[in-house]
Amino acid sequence: MSVEINNESGIAVEEERLQRLAAFVLESMHVHPDAELGVVMSDEAAIEQLHVQWMDEPGPTDVLSFPMDELRPGRAEAQTPAGLLGDIVICPQVAQVQAEAAGHDLMQEMSVLLTHGMLHLLGFDHATPEEEAEMFGLQRDLLLSFAMRERTR
Repeated sequence: MSVEINNESGIAVEEERLQRLAAFVLESMHVHPDAELGVVMSDEAAIEQLHVQWMDEPGPTDVLSFPMDELRPGRAEAQTPAGLLGDIVICPQVAQVQAEAAGHDLMQEMSVLLTHGMLHLLGFDHATPEEEAEMFGLQRDLLLSFAMRERTR
């Protein structure tokens, strides 16, 4: 899996851990090993500009996803084709505020946002209650499974 992380935010994050998480999610979702994912850590001004431009909503946000080849989850017996999954932009400054409000650390919040963004790239959404239950349940399961794997490292 090609996961490129570019930190332009000015805030230090555990890039290796985020790369491991991204690879874990892609593997768990049976995405082809040659798929490519870009992740940018952005400051508030840059993500606010993207938020206005692409979502027509004011203010900075926590995460934005930009799908490319519209890859969907595969199955153990049939992976997705290789391709460009897309790009995710995360704002650590917004994530820090959310982490404090939720009572956990920045990396836990960044992990949630990365997983959430990746699920959007794979076609999941949370526009209806059913979609929300499916997406957030899968997000929770992926994060718990990854945390268990990390403990055994």
